Amino acid sequence: MDVDVEASLRAGDVAVDETDAALLRAVDERGSLNAAADALGRSYSRAHKRLTELEAAFGPLVDRERGGAGGGGSALTDGGHDLLARFARVRAVLAGTAGVEEVVLSGEVRAHDGELVTVETEAGPVRALAAAEEASTVGQHVEVTLTADAVTLHDPVGSPTDEETSARNRLQGTVESIDEREAIATVRVDVGTMRPLSVLVTTESSERLGLAHGTDVLATFKATAARATTRDSHS
Repeated sequence: MDVDVEASLRAGDVAVDETDAALLRAVDERGSLNAAADALGRSYSRAHKRLTELEAAFGPLVDRERGGAGGGGSALTDGGHDLLARFARVRAVLAGTAGVEEVVLSGEVRAHDGELVTVETEAGPVRALAAAEEASTVGQHVEVTLTADAVTLHDPVGSPTDEETSARNRLQGTVESIDEREAIATVRVDVGTMRPLSVLVTTESSERLGLAHGTDVLATFKATAARATTRDSHS
């Protein structure tokens, strides 16, 4: 697998670009290829054809269950997640964002369920993986960290419900500023914390959502993308 200067991952004659990555991310979040295609404004047949091409070159990327015309439920395979991670690293390097910003939310552990904890932050409750045993102790002050490229922005009107997405962390906010580059943009979102939430999006997504100063947005991210750690663990 080679990396070219166009920020794509190539296998033979097939290259994964941002539009392909957006499709895989949408499948991961929406839970079906049909819903992903709808969210991106693409036809199901076009999305299915492109996914077939990608899998012929890169191997299984999506596990699909039988359904009707919509294709049934879908979930990314380990290979699909790996491909997205590789693409994100390439995009970060070539776009001059090798150090993708880290988002930090401070709060107190309110509950824990196995490896997951619920942390009450200024932005609201957030579920995250506990990086250490002490980070799962109820009452413990922790910091929840994740990277800016792990957050997805939505229009609050018509955004996916809890039943329609695996990204259960949902923070209401308002766009504070946008730092645009050629292909990506860093959006600062006021979610009620001391520092705004940094979100890395493509300029295509920014334009599609009509993002501007003062725009109301819904920021979502998976619990598995966030890590709860004690302050001592950062030293």
